[in-house]
Amino acid sequence: MKISSIIVLHLFLILSLSTPLSAQVTYSQVSLGKLESAFEKYKEPAITHRRFKHADIQPLIRKHSGAFQIEKLGESVNGKSISSMSWGDGQTKVMLWSQMHGNESTATMALFDLFNFLEASGDEHGELRNLLKSTLSLKFIPMLNPDGADGFKRRNSLDIDLNRDAISQISPEAVILKTARDSFAPEFGFNLHDQQIYYNVVNTPKQATISVLAPAYNLETEVNEVRGRAMKTIVGMNELLQQMIPGQVGKYDDAFEPRAFGDNIQKWGTSTILIESGGYQGDPEKQYIRKLNFMIILNALHQIATKSYEQYTTEQYFAIPDNGFQLMDLIINEMQVKVQDKLYPLDLAIRRRETDSNGSYFMTGSVEDLGDMQIFFGFETLDATGLVHTEGKLYPTAFDGIKDISQEKALDLLRQGFLAVKVKTGEARQIHDLPVLVLKTTEKFSGGWMTGATPNFFLAKDGVLKFAVVNGYLIDLENPKKQEFRNRIF
Repeated sequence: MKISSIIVLHLFLILSLSTPLSAQVTYSQVSLGKLESAFEKYKEPAITHRRFKHADIQPLIRKHSGAFQIEKLGESVNGKSISSMSWGDGQTKVMLWSQMHGNESTATMALFDLFNFLEASGDEHGELRNLLKSTLSLKFIPMLNPDGADGFKRRNSLDIDLNRDAISQISPEAVILKTARDSFAPEFGFNLHDQQIYYNVVNTPKQATISVLAPAYNLETEVNEVRGRAMKTIVGMNELLQQMIPGQVGKYDDAFEPRAFGDNIQKWGTSTILIESGGYQGDPEKQYIRKLNFMIILNALHQIATKSYEQYTTEQYFAIPDNGFQLMDLIINEMQVKVQDKLYPLDLAIRRRETDSNGSYFMTGSVEDLGDMQIFFGFETLDATGLVHTEGKLYPTAFDGIKDISQEKALDLLRQGFLAVKVKTGEARQIHDLPVLVLKTTEKFSGGWMTGATPNFFLAKDGVLKFAVVNGYLIDLENPKKQEFRNRIF
């Protein structure tokens, strides 16, 4: 060996031995298969839908009292307990809080799945669990707004949006979150929310099933080390999500909101990651999105424990496409409407939003916009060229009750031009699955095609009814497809 080669080798060995161990680590991620198997094994069976209440999760919190340190942090406006659950012995502190908005419960479900995983032992996930336990100290607040959760509403019982109460701290729930952050002083924080199902990956028809943000800490939206860590961790989360929901991850606008908790917690020195759970076709109760939350949170905790987020760049974060708000439940293109005896072709954009009712919900359709709707995307789209808007009628004979109207009978009535039926028995706001309007307290029903109207009408060609639109649901009268209706008695 030449002398020069010996010198080079000697220098290489010296540099290798003097390099910190963390710099020599080959970064790795937890495999998709391991994360999926962990979810399937430890999914909390007591939670099967997203409308659970404060009382429903109390026994689930108590069952983890052996492995977790449970602490009552305080009470809501209505006197309901707000608890934290702590786990792990490591130096790096991470705080996760969910259901700041009471009707945003997807991540809360995932946290209880995660609690089951963290408490378990003697399985193939032991190495990952031991790594997290020895490296991290985790503090969870699974339900910050129990009053909102019980009413399945966004705001608390003072009608305050807690995510706009970080500075004034009018609400006791806001005081609890600020006190918990200040006393725990976490290096990382996870702000867990749900968003409307109408968010898309901008200028594409794909739903933003998961949206992310490393909130800004000042008006200039600058990136410091604290925010940069959050950005890099999000990149690793997105890398995993692209394997599960390719093209369905969006990034929120990072304009600074001076009242928001996420922005301020970032400002106070905690690397803060916002996760927003949107919609996924065929998953109205968000059970698949629950799984995604479990997987990306566990993935992120692994990144933080190993510092493997350092392999990513802030440029990769900014490359994640932005959110849009361009999705509609139904778009009807080129529908003919008659005004002053003249027909006008227009596009109609319709959304069906949930309205809560006795622990469940029904849908309320509304015309969001009309005219030229080419910048929007529909979960369902109809080319209505040559079809004319036609009003519906009320069937003249009252039925005893909903049980006397079958699906086929309802379709037959629609084909005859009857959009609504009257029943003698039944409760107002009672939910039903019939593709017609059901009236109990009135003989009048609203309907129309202008903005804000409830879309109840027919589409006809040469006087023959081809489609019905009932509360925003599209029904092909010649070839009706199987679909779930969530309508109510009026």
